[in-house]
Amino acid sequence: MKIINDCLIPAIVVIIVMHGAFKGVDVFSEFLNGAKNGIKTILNITPSLIALIFVINMLKASGGLDVLCSVLSPISSFLGIPDKLTPLAILSPISGSGSVSMYETILKDVGPDSFLGRCASVMMGSTETTFYTMTIYYGSIGIKKSRHTLPSALCADLTSFILSPLMVHLFFNQ
Repeated sequence: MKIINDCLIPAIVVIIVMHGAFKGVDVFSEFLNGAKNGIKTILNITPSLIALIFVINMLKASGGLDVLCSVLSPISSFLGIPDKLTPLAILSPISGSGSVSMYETILKDVGPDSFLGRCASVMMGSTETTFYTMTIYYGSIGIKKSRHTLPSALCADLTSFILSPLMVHLFFNQ
């Protein structure tokens, strides 16, 4: 199996180059054009990514995340989201690394087989980093108006946050 893993990517590259040569395509020129377009894409999305990372770090460093969690505590309690999971629910649509860090903290504090650990695992597996994904995809092709994308994606995330504890109760009798 290790031989297959080690040879898979080089084999794919060779197949692509052979196919391009067979079709009469100047593979090297096309590769360079793709690299140029990749650099343009990176330059297009960099300002959005810097702004997103800045906001996340400021939210954490300033204590704003704690304030936001305490403000949202009555709502999260009403929706059945445990208080310890509220920071994960807030960070999950914004930052992948921030939510992974929060997830690891939850697992270290309460364990992976606890109710909260399982809820956090279900949340992590069923949510998307909505703002990051929209920044990358829409920023790379220059879309300024996202129409219904953001409300729909946040609605899907909210559904996951609400249903995660319910599903853990249902499937694990906790």
